[in-house]
Amino acid sequence: MGKGTDYVSHQPDERGHVEYSDAEHETWSILMDRQMSLIQGKACDEYMQGLDQLAFSHDHIPQLPEVSAKLRKATGWEVAHVPSLIPFSQFFDLLANKRFPAATFIRKREELDYLQEPDIFHELFGHTPLLTNPYFAEFTHTYGKLGLAASKEDRIFLARMYWFTVEFGLIQTPDGLRIYGGGILSSIGETDYCLSDKPQRKPFDIVDVLRTPYRIDIMQPIYYVIDDMKRLFDLAHTDIMARVEEAKALGLFPPAYPPKDTAAA
Repeated sequence: MGKGTDYVSHQPDERGHVEYSDAEHETWSILMDRQMSLIQGKACDEYMQGLDQLAFSHDHIPQLPEVSAKLRKATGWEVAHVPSLIPFSQFFDLLANKRFPAATFIRKREELDYLQEPDIFHELFGHTPLLTNPYFAEFTHTYGKLGLAASKEDRIFLARMYWFTVEFGLIQTPDGLRIYGGGILSSIGETDYCLSDKPQRKPFDIVDVLRTPYRIDIMQPIYYVIDDMKRLFDLAHTDIMARVEEAKALGLFPPAYPPKDTAAA
């Protein structure tokens, strides 16, 4: 958001469909096959159930209207086409209206392992399955409404909450630690890394989360762990902005990563 990009979304036709090339479909297929293999026993049950409901093809990129129809049936959400990077105000407005933004481009073959910008694989595979879950869907809707009304300063704090939940959240289950963050589930490297002994993992505390700096271009040094998906629903029905004020008063934690110019991505 607010930065340049080498990617441009395809423009949908009057039906909302995009004409992808064979090479683009092949890239989707490669990403689907390897990530589906990797997340077995690592993704949370709620995510896997959402994947079953959406039933993405392995052979071709799904069309947004088809995904939207399934999401509307589950939780009233849909997917909205956006032209690559969008302003924060538009992002919050979409979420506040139960519309998840998705740019209709897919990463280049030389960027299969890591892409800083959210492409259609990240958005659809990483994020939309959990939007079939009522608890997660309510939390995301609340986040959009809060962000839409928040000041520029407060949006930075709210972005940390989104980062450590929707993008890079972990959940403790009776079967062990599992992943629910879409930024992890769409990443071949981070899926293994987040469950290894390399990063720190901390119990989820909203004020701590709001005080934790992050970088988008490295493996995360810290993950926050919720105890069940209802925790997000309950959080959505608390005074989150009061917790933002508390975090602002306490100040940020020291970064758990080195300065950008000396850090390895």
